[in-house]
Parts: sequence; C-alpha cells; structure tokens
Amino acid sequence: MKRFYTDVSVVDGAILLDGRPVKTPARAALTIPYPALATEVGAEWRAQGDVIDPRSMPLTGLSNAAIDRVAPDPSAFAQTLAAYGESDLLCYRADAPPALIERQHAAWDPLLEWATARYDIHFIVATGIVHVAQPPATVQRLGEALAARDIFALTAMHPLITLGGSLVTALALAESAVGAEAAFDLTHLDELWQAERWGEDHLAAETRAARRRDFMAAARLLTLL
Repeated sequence: MKRFYTDVSVVDGAILLDGRPVKTPARAALTIPYPALATEVGAEWRAQGDVIDPRSMPLTGLSNAAIDRVAPDPSAFAQTLAAYGESDLLCYRADAPPALIERQHAAWDPLLEWATARYDIHFIVATGIVHVAQPPATVQRLGEALAARDIFALTAMHPLITLGGSLVTALALAESAVGAEAAFDLTHLDELWQAERWGEDHLAAETRAARRRDFMAAARLLTLL
C-alpha cells in the first residue's frame, strides 16, 4: 500500500505512525519489550518510500509473528520446533565421496561436541538418510533449551531451524557458539559443496540467496533481544 504516514516514533516499545499505534495483522498492538528491537522496527517503517514494501521489513514481520502466532501458545510452538532434535541434519552423513565426508566431519562434529558438553547429552550419527532415533534424554534436553526462550526468541528460532534443518546449529547460534554466516553455510554444506564441484545452478543460487536473507534476518533479531 502507499505510505500514509509522515512521522515514526517509538514510545515504551510501541511503534507509532503519526502518533497512532501500529497494529499487527491480527489487530494486536505492535508493542515490543526490547528497546533495541523496537528501535530497529521503527527504523524499518521510517525507511519506507512512497509505497510500503513488507519484504524490506523483516524485523517487523518477525515481531508481528511473535505477537500473533507464537504468543497465544508458546509451548505448542516450541514443541513443533523441538521435533527437529529427533532428526537433526548434523547427525546424517554422506557415505561418499571421501571429500564430502571429510568436510561434513570437520564442519559438523564441533557443533555436536559443543551441544554434548553444553547440555550433557550424546548423539547417534548415521550414514545415509534413513531415520535413526536419538536418545530420549537428548531430544528432551534440546527441547527444554528451546522452550525456555520467550516468544521473540522462539520466533527467530523458527526460520533458523526450519531453513537449516538443525536444532543444534540454531541453539549454537542463539548462544553465540557460532556466527550467523557460518551457521547458514554449515547447514547448507552439501548444497554448497555440490555447487563448488559441478557449478552453480542459477535458480538454486537465487533460492539459496532468499533463504539466506530470511536466515540472517532471524539471526539479527536474536542479537537485538
């Protein structure tokens, strides 16, 4: 839609356009309890031109989702994401070629070792894509680590986990054990390796770039909490 406001302000976490509070899609007040995040959301609204482009406002979109989608039942939302702990990407390894096996080993083992020490758990690493059940205690403790987060952190974790396929990597990113760029590349290791070996497919590159933007926006949100 066309821009309909002149002034943007942030008052006690509420985003105001010409003094009127912004509403989420579900008509709740867009009020953010984190000053740094509220400031950045306000900046997104302030940066809009003659036409409002929601695609240029990722933090606004994530904040809307936290209030409209996660806040009504944070526990259920966390449980959905916790299911990724049962089939974490890092636990499934290639059986060939040797170069890919070695790259997975070098990139993914340190994250599993971090999670093992951090949560006092252990993982079963398998070759191939056939599902291998993880120890119940591992799944439970990873789920508890996720469920302990508030609605804004849970909202950020959603794209980090679903785009990367790895609950372990998302938790490591949330706890500053790995950087955002590295986390994205680690969870897209196989795809990047194939591109290096066989050349980049234009469509695949565009898709990955879009996924990277969403991933980075979610990682940025975590830094503002």
